[in-house]
Amino acid sequence: MDFRVTSAAFTDNQPIPQAHSCDGDRTSPALRWQGVPSGTRSLALIVHDPDAPAGDFVHWLLYDVPPSITELPSGTYNEAKFPLGGLQGQNSFGDLGYGAPCPPQGSPPHHYIFTLYALKAPQLGLPSGASREQLQAAMRGKILAQTELVGTFQRP
Repeated sequence: MDFRVTSAAFTDNQPIPQAHSCDGDRTSPALRWQGVPSGTRSLALIVHDPDAPAGDFVHWLLYDVPPSITELPSGTYNEAKFPLGGLQGQNSFGDLGYGAPCPPQGSPPHHYIFTLYALKAPQLGLPSGASREQLQAAMRGKILAQTELVGTFQRP
């Protein structure tokens, strides 16, 4: 079985529902994955928008997630420790946890890339609040596999 991440809220390259945006209730979309490779000791998630006006914008960093976790329910996650296990990093809004899509009104659709990593390390040794750069450096040489799901969002 291939390693893949999906969402009940949207399919790959399709719009993310407004409920998961800054115009809605700002909850993260539910995510589910399957086919986690043998030898996976933890998981990490990076969600970013490469279309942001100021450059690549990080919406969510989650790491040290136990490999026994196979889904993330929709919710508002802004604590240092993720309730199902793992830690959350700092998004480009300057907050911990999920930062809802909020592109400028009238701009073309933005792409939100949800990349899930299967890692051969049980913990990365990072505190909560790590940056994307710190997370990527800590994952270097430890990635067994990765998969991604892309959602779009546009504000009128």
